[in-house]
Amino acid sequence: MNLRTAALPAGAVVAAAVVAPPLALRDRLPDPMAIHWGPGMVPDNAASFSVHLIMMAALWGLLWLGLVAAARRAVDSRPGRVSWWALFSGGALFAILISATTLWANLDAPVWTDARLDPLATAAVVILPLAVAVLSGYLGRGEPDPPAYDAQPPRLRLRSGERAVWVSRISNPWPLIISGAGAAVLFVLGTLEMTGFVRMSSIAAVLPALVVVLLVGLFASSLSARVSEDGLVLAFGPFGWPVRRIRLDKIHHAHVEERYPSQVGGWGLRGLPGRTTIMLRGGECLILTYHSGGRLGVSIDDAERGAALINTLIAERTAA
Repeated sequence: MNLRTAALPAGAVVAAAVVAPPLALRDRLPDPMAIHWGPGMVPDNAASFSVHLIMMAALWGLLWLGLVAAARRAVDSRPGRVSWWALFSGGALFAILISATTLWANLDAPVWTDARLDPLATAAVVILPLAVAVLSGYLGRGEPDPPAYDAQPPRLRLRSGERAVWVSRISNPWPLIISGAGAAVLFVLGTLEMTGFVRMSSIAAVLPALVVVLLVGLFASSLSARVSEDGLVLAFGPFGWPVRRIRLDKIHHAHVEERYPSQVGGWGLRGLPGRTTIMLRGGECLILTYHSGGRLGVSIDDAERGAALINTLIAERTAA
C-alpha cells in the first residue's frame, strides 16, 4: 500500500474530527477554556478558545506532515512500516481523544474553573492510543524484509564430527562509573534525609531518575556472548543478567559491520524493534539477520569468528 496515498485523506479526516466539534459547539464553551487539570481533577490552567484550537490542530498537523514526509522511506522496511502505522493510528486517536475529552469537560461550564474531567477519560486517552498503535503496527507490518547482506557470509571449516564454541566478552567502564555515581548520590540523599537536612519529598522527586541511572549503568557496563549449537546467548552486566537467548533457527545469517554510537543514536540498547544495536563501544559488531527480516547488532570483540561459527552451524542444520 502507498502510505502517502493513505495518509493524505485519512489525515484530513482526523484533522476534521479534531477541529470541527469545538467549532460547532463554541457557543456552549467557556472562553477561556480549561486545558489542564491537577490533583483531584481540578482545572489549574486555561487558554482562549482560539489558542486551544490552534494547539489541537498543531498537535495532529505536525505529526501528520512528518508522517506524510516519511511515508516513502517507511515502506522500504518492515520496522519502518510498523513504526509508521503505529505513529499514525496511535497519534490520530490520541489527538482526537485529547480534543474530545477537553471539549466534554468544558461543555456548558459557566467558567473554566468549573470544568471537570472524568478520571476514566484520562485513562482512556493514554491506554487506547497505545493499544491501537500496537495493533495497527502489527497489522501493517507487511512481508518480512529480504536479507540485505549481499557478500558471502563468513564461515569456519570444521572437520567431520568436530564441535566448536565461541565465547567473547566486552566491557565499558563509563556506564559502571555513572552507576556508581548514582549509587553515591542515593547514599548521600538517604543520609541527609535521616539526619533531617533533606525532606523525603525532595528525595522522592529525583529517586526514580537515580534508580534508572543506577540500573542502566550497571547492566550496560559489560556484555558476554556465547555461540554454540543452541544458538547465541547474550548476558548483560557483571552478574550475567539479564540473559537473551537467540535460537539458530531464527537466524538467516550473520556477518560483521563497523558501527559507532553516532550512527545508532548513542550507547546502550539503540534503535527500534527489528533494527536494534547493543552498543557498548564503537567498531566491529556482530550483525544477525533474522528470517523475519529484522536485524540485531552487537558490539563485541572477535565478531567475525562468532559470525563464521553461526553461519557454519546454520549450514550444518540446513544440510541435515
